[in-house]
This record gives sequence, structure tokens and C-alpha cells, in this order.
Amino acid sequence: MSQSSVSITISQEIIQDHRELEEYYSKYQAATTEKEQNQWANQFRWELARHSAAEELVLYPAFEKYLGDEGKRIADSDRAEHLEAKNQLYELERTNVTDSNFPTLFKKLVDDLREHMRSEEENDLVKFEAAIPREESQALAKSFQRTKHFVPTRAHPSAPDKGGLPETAAGLAALPIDKLRDLFSSFPSQETV
Repeated sequence: MSQSSVSITISQEIIQDHRELEEYYSKYQAATTEKEQNQWANQFRWELARHSAAEELVLYPAFEKYLGDEGKRIADSDRAEHLEAKNQLYELERTNVTDSNFPTLFKKLVDDLREHMRSEEENDLVKFEAAIPREESQALAKSFQRTKHFVPTRAHPSAPDKGGLPETAAGLAALPIDKLRDLFSSFPSQETV
């Protein structure tokens, strides 16, 4: 679970999410039963979908606002990487954990995400934090945390990804269906997350 400290910055919040995704994938790999594998794959999927949507709604518009043309270039590049990840996640969601292709699909998604996360942490977030006051970064972190509660929990590759009203409306429309589907999915217990 994300840190809830008032002083956390947007970079710290994003990096914490990245480490959680890595942890969930590791727990999937270490799982010894089909049920555990399914639970950790679902936990990974759920967190990645929420994280990606929150970045698109909160972080990328802020890149554009505070970093100008470079911010727009970074945001557009990151959105393109997110679209690829959403397509991979969409395919993974439709593949049963017992399918022989599942581990390969999952590993490819994680490998691609690792490159995205590394670049985001080492380049994008460093530039961004240098360009904004700490108080703004903290406010964005709080907004990011709140936003994750109101975004889809599954991949929707055809949904708008530029932030603003179109993405917000699409997310709100998809959310009840995603939540209903989540009710019928198996997740790890809260004690193990």
C-alpha cells in the first residue's frame, strides 16, 4: 500500500508503486499453487491498471504544464509506452494463468515495464522534481493517491489517455464494470499484500 505521509512527493509515490508492482510479480513467480499465481497476477493487474490511469490523469498533464515542450514530449512518449503495456495487459487478462503462454506474456510485460519505470525514475521524474516546488509535488502525490480510487482496475487500451474530461468520463464509465469483475476474481489476502 502507498505511503500516506503528507510530506511524500509525487516521485516517491510513483516509485513506491513501481516497487509494489515488482513485489507482486516476484510473489507470482514464487507462488507454488495455481490459486496463488492467479491471486498475485490479479493483484499485479489491478495495481498496474490503477497506476497507469493515475499517471495519465495526474502526472502527464503536470509534465506538460511545468516542463513545456519537453514535458509534452515526455508525456507523449510515456503515453505510447502505456498504450503498449495496456495492450499487453489486456492480452494477459484474457489468458488463463494455467495457459502455457501466460508466464511468457507476463514476463514480456514486466520486462517492458521495467524499462519504462527505470527511464521514468532516472530521467522524467528527476527533471520534473527539479522544475516544481516541493509543495506542488506533495499536492500532486495526494491527487495521485486519490485518483487511484476512482480509475478502472483493468486494461482498456481503446480508452482516451490524454487526461482531462474524456479520460475521466471513460474511467468512470468502466469503473463499475471493472469493480463487478473484481468481485469474482481471486486476490491475495490483505495481510500478504
